[in-house]
Amino acid sequence: MNRVVLFRTTPRIVMGPGAIDQIGEEVRYLKAEKVLFVTDKGVIEAGLIKLAQTSLEKSDIAYAVFDGVEPDPRYEIVTDCADLIRREQPDLLIGFGGGSPIDIAKVSAVMATNKDPITKYFGIDLIPNPGLPTIIVPTTAGTGSEVTPIAILSDEGEKLKKGIVSPHLFPSVALLDPELTLGLPPNITASTGIDALIHAIESYTSVNATGMTDILAFRAMELLYDNIRTAYANGTNLPARSSMLEGSLLAGMAFANAGVTAVHAFAYPIGAEFHIPHGIANTLMLPHVMRFNLLGDVPKFARIASAFGLPSQGLDNLRMAEMVVEAIERLAEDLRLPKHLAEFGIKEEDIAGLAEGVMKVTRLLANNPRVMHLEDAIDIYKAAL
Repeated sequence: MNRVVLFRTTPRIVMGPGAIDQIGEEVRYLKAEKVLFVTDKGVIEAGLIKLAQTSLEKSDIAYAVFDGVEPDPRYEIVTDCADLIRREQPDLLIGFGGGSPIDIAKVSAVMATNKDPITKYFGIDLIPNPGLPTIIVPTTAGTGSEVTPIAILSDEGEKLKKGIVSPHLFPSVALLDPELTLGLPPNITASTGIDALIHAIESYTSVNATGMTDILAFRAMELLYDNIRTAYANGTNLPARSSMLEGSLLAGMAFANAGVTAVHAFAYPIGAEFHIPHGIANTLMLPHVMRFNLLGDVPKFARIASAFGLPSQGLDNLRMAEMVVEAIERLAEDLRLPKHLAEFGIKEEDIAGLAEGVMKVTRLLANNPRVMHLEDAIDIYKAAL
């Protein structure tokens, strides 16, 4: 270690089958008397939230529900949620669902205590005051947002996804119950699971990686790569679901500190403009960005082969790094994930504008192991077309 580093994560993590039954106790631990669930209609329809509500009722805790979260939410959704917060006056928010409800909950909690418009907070360390306490309950093994100080929201005007990064976005409690993920359909299991794997790969190869984040990211890669096929093929396999959720958590802890890199920078413009789900957008770009990046740190990319359990005896680092990319392509095939941008209506004439969008995501490109230029971005999008 040759530099001073800072490591931060969510201060309280509760994890295991049946953990949702303890959410009332966690609310009491935070001395809250009324909570607001922040979720989406899909989670409500699946009945997942009922277990949490039952726990709150047993603890005599009042609650209200905001279910207006949409996929890849526009930042205006935060305003809608903040309006309900003003009416209901909760003293704690529970983000319940996938990455979208979690991010809306985290941002809404700080908007309740900060007076500026949300657009003032896009960027790094721009939120002046802590928000309401939050408990985050992920129902997918994907974003890791329960342990990050980051929220990503869509700006439809600029056709970009934008990040808010602040220590005030760290949740108070992360509560992870793998039983809540048992009903996930295979396609959602695949797209969210590979998104978590991408978090681990990118944080491992980030220029800001440290010994601590490497340990977390490497273990996350092991757990996610070993279990994603099983979770996809047999969604009721609780050990596989538990490993996926743990892997997502560890990857989130790693990238919260080391950062993600250019894969996400490429995913944001296509996600915002063509409404491609986040995990799918990342998957489309992953092998092409990895092929570009691996020359930036061949030994690090080669070590991923060990995390994936790939045979490496007698191979040099460059060949092992190339095998990792090939393994990712095989994994995407096994999970029946899309391979080409053209499948989403993206044409060659769109590429120049999308590449310019990539170059605006300077927060992530600064973490990338290889310097990225506009011409590189154009070539990478063309390879993915």
